[in-house]
Amino acid sequence: MGERDIPVRGRFAPTPSGRMHLGNVFSALVAWLSARAAGGSMVLRIEDLDPRAQHPGVAQTLIEDLAWLGLTWDEGPYWQSERADVYAEALARLDAAGLLYPCFCTRADLRAASAPHASDGALVYPGTCRGLCAEEVARRSAVRPPSVRLRVPDADDPAGTIEFVDLAYGPHRENLARDCGDFLVRRSDGVVAYQLAVVVDDALMGVTQVVRGHDLLPSCARQTYVARLLGWEPPRYGHVPLLVAPDGRRLAKRDQDLDLGALRERGVSAERIVGTLAAAAGLADAGCEARPEELVTAFSWDNIAAHRDDIVVDEVFLGALLR
Repeated sequence: MGERDIPVRGRFAPTPSGRMHLGNVFSALVAWLSARAAGGSMVLRIEDLDPRAQHPGVAQTLIEDLAWLGLTWDEGPYWQSERADVYAEALARLDAAGLLYPCFCTRADLRAASAPHASDGALVYPGTCRGLCAEEVARRSAVRPPSVRLRVPDADDPAGTIEFVDLAYGPHRENLARDCGDFLVRRSDGVVAYQLAVVVDDALMGVTQVVRGHDLLPSCARQTYVARLLGWEPPRYGHVPLLVAPDGRRLAKRDQDLDLGALRERGVSAERIVGTLAAAAGLADAGCEARPEELVTAFSWDNIAAHRDDIVVDEVFLGALLR
């Protein structure tokens, strides 16, 4: 079976830390349209692994908002907070392969010792704790619990260079040692890190396509590396533009005047929200109102790629949304 013949299985994976804002909705809409246009299915997963994000009331509201928008799913919801055993098994496999080590660096230590990656300013871990002896690990562990890092290949090892083709942004290449260094798979408080949890979940849930904001594009190399170490085929990735304020600031859940709660209170319909976002991505005519199913036949990743600049939520955008 060729790559084009693999059934598309997408996913929604919201974090229940607040109501969805328009940027979240846009990613969810494109994920849904991409799967449905290919005759595929959708999984709903609530990413409440972090105890700070375990808010059942908020999670239920997210589920209701997706249904209100018409973004239906075929399986789930799954809850990351109920999946500790599968994450522990993955960590044990990586540890048995000699790929994990304890790290005692604080955020302040990392800022002081790490060089930022030139393209995005992210810190590159310099390997400070990579070679600690057992006695030093025991001494430091008595003071504070360590986090756990995954070793990446040396910069000149071909295994550490990850290449893939993003559905919107095209070919992407990253050298793990140079671009991120050894990365966290478990935090010092025992919570499994995002880079591991999403790989395990996507593989075990059969997800073949991941659609999300392009701020997460740098995560793909790390997640592809983890998937391959665990014997899994990584999904296809498609990254979409971010919604930003006129000053370039990315919209976030703190922008409560543009979350679904505020918009619904103002009487903005689901059709208006879906149509406005679709028009901004070149998937519908300006001023259109639509249900997601009405946009399936017009969906194309070529359109997303042609409109991949960040979407500015300016007076024109707001005028179409709030008219």
